[in-house]
Amino acid sequence: MKNLKKRWYILMILCTIVALFIMTAYNYDAFKKSIQENAIDVGCSSISNISSRLDAYLSQRIEVVHTTADTIEFMMESGIAEAEIENYLVFVTEHYQEDIDENFTGIYGLFDGTYLDGAGWIPEEGYDPRTRDWYRAAAEAAGNTALVSPYVDAQTGDVMISFSELLNDGESVVSLDIKLDHIQEMTETIALGDAGYGFVVDSDGMVVAHRDSALKGEEFYAPDHVMYKVLQGAYESEHSHFTAEIEGEKYVVFTDTLMGGWKAVMLVEEEALFHEARYALMRNLLVSAGISVLIILFFSVTFVKMNQSIRAEKESISKVEEMNHKIIRALVRTIDAKDRYTNGHSLRVAEYSKEIARRMKKSEKEQETIYYAGLLHDVGKIRIPVEVINKPGKLTDEEYEQIKIHPITSYHILKDIFDDVQVKNGAKFHHERYDGAGYPNGLKKDNIPEVARIIGVADTYDAMASNRSYRKALPQEVVRAEIEKGKGKQFDPEIADIMLQMMEEDADYRMKETRSYLKKILVVDDEPMNTRMVQVIFKDSPTYEIIGAGSAKEALEILDKEAVDLILLDVMMPEIDGFEAIPKIREKSDVPIVLMTGDRHLETIEKAVSIGVEDYLTKPFQPLVLKEIVHSCLQYQKMS
Repeated sequence: MKNLKKRWYILMILCTIVALFIMTAYNYDAFKKSIQENAIDVGCSSISNISSRLDAYLSQRIEVVHTTADTIEFMMESGIAEAEIENYLVFVTEHYQEDIDENFTGIYGLFDGTYLDGAGWIPEEGYDPRTRDWYRAAAEAAGNTALVSPYVDAQTGDVMISFSELLNDGESVVSLDIKLDHIQEMTETIALGDAGYGFVVDSDGMVVAHRDSALKGEEFYAPDHVMYKVLQGAYESEHSHFTAEIEGEKYVVFTDTLMGGWKAVMLVEEEALFHEARYALMRNLLVSAGISVLIILFFSVTFVKMNQSIRAEKESISKVEEMNHKIIRALVRTIDAKDRYTNGHSLRVAEYSKEIARRMKKSEKEQETIYYAGLLHDVGKIRIPVEVINKPGKLTDEEYEQIKIHPITSYHILKDIFDDVQVKNGAKFHHERYDGAGYPNGLKKDNIPEVARIIGVADTYDAMASNRSYRKALPQEVVRAEIEKGKGKQFDPEIADIMLQMMEEDADYRMKETRSYLKKILVVDDEPMNTRMVQVIFKDSPTYEIIGAGSAKEALEILDKEAVDLILLDVMMPEIDGFEAIPKIREKSDVPIVLMTGDRHLETIEKAVSIGVEDYLTKPFQPLVLKEIVHSCLQYQKMS
């Protein structure tokens, strides 16, 4: 008997070792692929990050040119003398170099036929700006800011780049030259840890920046150059990475596209890229061997650990499910936020649908499924243009047809996410009518999935019981009459009766939206023109009322008398500045505050953030930026 047990024990150990060997071999292969894919992902993320920073740097410089162009156009249209325009160019050249970027070398251009230079450069006799690249590029861009191909300065050896913009008169051009020293500094950081190096080339293959600064200005995209195949792959490959051989060494090339067709490139030797992967694989093998010994010596302990691991995995799955629920709700809030008039609609429809399902004796799992179907029934509205969704008046036939496609879009978004057919059916068919006159498929009676019939009643009820820009929530008796009238026509009679029963129990009419769409914005600024400018920007937005206060003291008096939804607060004001006013405002209200200032220094922004303002607006502000900040502050505050 003892020998038999021993043989069984040995057999069990042998089977365990064989099974572990097979599992280790499988895990080795899978782990190897995973680590290599992870290394590639890290490389792609790294080049994408640096290209985003480079793009942001170039975009900021374009904005400088655009702002300068606007100012000069205003000066020219106002009849300001040529000497004053030249003085302005000198001023902004010095200002930009000191406060924005020391790499700026000057603002210059052709204005009413005269060449003016903010850096004081005087062209030689016969100099014709219209023959220069910066002028031709601006003319071809036709009002957009042009990114002129880099060139090497003959005197300094610096790689330079120009941004140019054609003015409204169709002849004048303003241009900005910058040295690419900062791009060189960023390029020198392109690497994966200590491995690899990077460079930036323009659309023609000229090196804009390289870890080896001596290579700046070199033409890489020449058939006899060692980097020719690398650039060929960068320009032609559909992927963000590929392999290439350079002087007998294998490299993984990571690439991303910048504005103007520039390319950011990072090269990492395969050996270096997967060096850590090999060590990780060896560690994995050693760990597996250690596990083999532990299984042989402590089989029973391992069994207990496996049970513990299973429990931990179940907890992890539960956390993942919880996170998925939060992501779904965030998605729904994002969709609802697109429609300024129906915020919270999807959540209310989901709650009403779940309650109807409960009263229909559905199981808890079925109720949960119907709840998510209600949450996601309008997800297809993400395809509908914002101006159509938020149109306050009657829709045209064409606009209504755009609205009518959202159930189809919802279905195709959800069909690959949810296995449960009820979620996607609820989205696709919730606008079908019981009498067959609905859309998109004209289904009738029981041919309409039950979940869609439930959501259809809940959706219609909430539409009538919610505020709109053109009306408040309808009286409960009106809503009740409409539901009653729609029985057997628009709605399933049994489900409509359940909705009517819910309304009977809601004597205080709590199942309706109570928030107001009209939002009052208080502009606190000692310059009345700024308040007027905000009013002009929002003149076509009926949901916003703009009022002004010329000082912090006047603003506090207004807050004593009436409630406001948002404050745009200027920093620089007499007597009490914006920063001093914030604690006094907080004593009266927790209304969101957005600071306005012409100060562009980071420490000012950080100070604003540290005292809890909602956002920071730099003057002169752009209309779209102002609208987005106001809308976001009000919208996401309501959803929080």
